[in-house]
Amino acid sequence: MHHFQYRDGRLYAEEVSVTALAEEYGTPLYLYSAATFRRHFKAFDSAFDGIEHLTCFSVKANSNLAVLRLLGEMGAGMDIVSGGELYRALKAGVPAGRIVYSGVGKRPSEIREALEAGILMFNVESVAELHKINEVAGSMGKTAKISFRINPDVDPQTHPYISTGMKKNKFGLDIDHSLEAYELAAGMEHIDPVGMDCHIGSQLTSLDPFLEALDKLLVFYGRLKDMGLNITYLDLGGGLGIPYDSEEPPHPSEFGQALRKRLEGVPLKLILEPGRVVAGNSGVLITEVVYTKSNPSKNFLIVDAGMNDLIRPSLYGSYHKIEEVEHHGRSASLYDVVGPICESGDFLARDRELPEVQAGERLAVYSAGAYGFVMSSNYNSRPRACELLVDGDKVTVARKRETYEDLVENEC
Repeated sequence: MHHFQYRDGRLYAEEVSVTALAEEYGTPLYLYSAATFRRHFKAFDSAFDGIEHLTCFSVKANSNLAVLRLLGEMGAGMDIVSGGELYRALKAGVPAGRIVYSGVGKRPSEIREALEAGILMFNVESVAELHKINEVAGSMGKTAKISFRINPDVDPQTHPYISTGMKKNKFGLDIDHSLEAYELAAGMEHIDPVGMDCHIGSQLTSLDPFLEALDKLLVFYGRLKDMGLNITYLDLGGGLGIPYDSEEPPHPSEFGQALRKRLEGVPLKLILEPGRVVAGNSGVLITEVVYTKSNPSKNFLIVDAGMNDLIRPSLYGSYHKIEEVEHHGRSASLYDVVGPICESGDFLARDRELPEVQAGERLAVYSAGAYGFVMSSNYNSRPRACELLVDGDKVTVARKRETYEDLVENEC
């Protein structure tokens, strides 16, 4: 459930008219609902009551400071993949002890920044990275807590671009050779192996891949105990899907119930890294129709939001529901909803049945709260959109719209 609802044919974000926001702040415009963020985080986090756990929001899904602060105040930790995300999480007031650091390409400077901050642990993705963390920690006189990201070779049954747990993926260590990595880590002076980590993919609509991966990790945990290692954390990553269209992903409560059965009597603190399931339906992208156009084979709605604002349809062929901001009761036709970018792949929807819309009217693109603004760019020298956080009848400018001056500020 989300808090974007129609009243008398007009879309509202919580208690605020979307039309009024678009007129005041312009378009393209990202709108986030604080009530939806709170609802989704609570629904996910509470699903694991009875299990010692830490829910770390995946910053890559939506890294706006206002969003991170809102979730941090609810007790969320953060799953980060870069020094910039570490900076954002700390800037938002999230305690470093609730931050885990994933990602395959951590630079020495980023490792140093994380150790200085005192993060909970690194999720290590290669033996080369392990050596580098040991080296950096040694130069600082510190000990780095780590887990290895174990690749269980589980098919997540999702888009290949967001599948991360199979042998052919770049992420993690092969489960068959991970014991050697743990043996190596156990002998390092500045490394403390405290956990196991796994993340098999994103937008999963079945629990089966999660449970298959968990079963493999629990067998592996027994082997680590036999080695005498004191493993205390089990990081299962994120990836639980949301309904963009007709998908029917399991509710977090089902996930929690399944894990509770599997982990009964297992003395591990569970770490979870939800992103999309918390943020996805907490945001919409508002765009204005600039022109309508028809040729013998197609009808087009040319809007002011392009692939630089929301790349998922172009990159993944992803579906996002699109509706009028104000219903006019006109008959429907098939349209391609396209942006102003000079690329044939610049579209938000193809062959979509929509009411006849006129230039100057606005559309709402749903499920844009995750992997929306964070993946936006300045391609075609387009300033990035404004982001607003609506909380009841209160509106916060979470990010100002970029200007032309912003585009060239760092250039000589």
